[in-house]
Amino acid sequence: MEQFFHQLPLFTAEHRQLALRVSELATREIEPRASLEQNPDQQTRDFVIILARAGLLHYAVATANTRLDVRSLCLIREGLAYSSALADVAFVMQGLSTHPISRAAPEHVRDFWISRAVEGKAIGAFALTEPEAGSDVASIKTAAKKDGESYLIDGTKRFISNAGIADFYTVFARTGTRADGRSELSAFVVGKKMPGVGPTEQIEMIAPHPIGEIRFSECHVPAEDMVGRPGDGFGLAMETLDVFRPSVGAAACGMARRALDEALRFATTRRQFGRLLAEHQLIQEKLADMVTELDAARLLVYRAAYLKDAYGGRFTREASEAKLFATEVAFRVVDAAVQIHGAAGLVHGSTVERLYRDIRALRIYEGTSEIQRLVIASQLLRDA
Repeated sequence: MEQFFHQLPLFTAEHRQLALRVSELATREIEPRASLEQNPDQQTRDFVIILARAGLLHYAVATANTRLDVRSLCLIREGLAYSSALADVAFVMQGLSTHPISRAAPEHVRDFWISRAVEGKAIGAFALTEPEAGSDVASIKTAAKKDGESYLIDGTKRFISNAGIADFYTVFARTGTRADGRSELSAFVVGKKMPGVGPTEQIEMIAPHPIGEIRFSECHVPAEDMVGRPGDGFGLAMETLDVFRPSVGAAACGMARRALDEALRFATTRRQFGRLLAEHQLIQEKLADMVTELDAARLLVYRAAYLKDAYGGRFTREASEAKLFATEVAFRVVDAAVQIHGAAGLVHGSTVERLYRDIRALRIYEGTSEIQRLVIASQLLRDA
């Protein structure tokens, strides 16, 4: 097991044992599939089954009576992302899609979907983003109108992970207008077999990923499938992102750690100008910067996770700092690893080339780096 988890008092013996389990699982069952990019939909399904069988989905899917251990969430994402970004997404989407349900859905709705998600029998999706509503969540256009004992949902969601393969969608829709003119958002759990819901487009990204567009057309959803009360949707979405945001940084650290290991391996075996690359001072400088920034990023990530686990409550600034810094650092580390590899790093299918494509999305999803800076500044000024 990587020594980081032994060096800090932020982790319990259970955390260290879990990190070892994840590392062993990744080596045995994730790594052999990591370079397969032809069918990301089926790969995601396979990873969900593997993760459920290993008992890891319990760490992503919250229950009504227990909150997530964010340190466990982070170390699992770091361990999975070290081998496969797709395995990491398969893991975290089970958590993102169910977290609002665990917090506020009626008991029978909650128990049905939570149990199926944690056992890998149902794949979930978090349907928030729209064609005209990305960072500006309050501008969502998808509408849910009361229709007797149901709500009638109409609208389009875009860039939705697991679109087309999900068994259920946690959907955020407009149910009214607030006094300030902004949308009143509510959340619903919508099964894929409900009439009026279906994928309209699969989107091909720079890295293989099951993602696409979902359209709701006069989709009748029973009122009992509303998650929380009317108007609770924005708060549930923000709370969910707040909990999971440090784990994006953890995934970034996993990718950066893999890039550093690949760079070290290459630099200590490749010879140029009669010497190993690792003997050239400019390469040593790159390696030194890579490991120093990576250590700092991991400390920020696990500080945020520890604060949430130890004290509860909101930790918005710390979560945003972790997400911002770790994803930006990981991009620089992966880029440096490609540079150290030279032309070999540009070969399609090489590990560092795959990491270069995988890492780019992390600076965008769950709040862009620009949005994180705004969040951090607003929290800082509020507390000044």
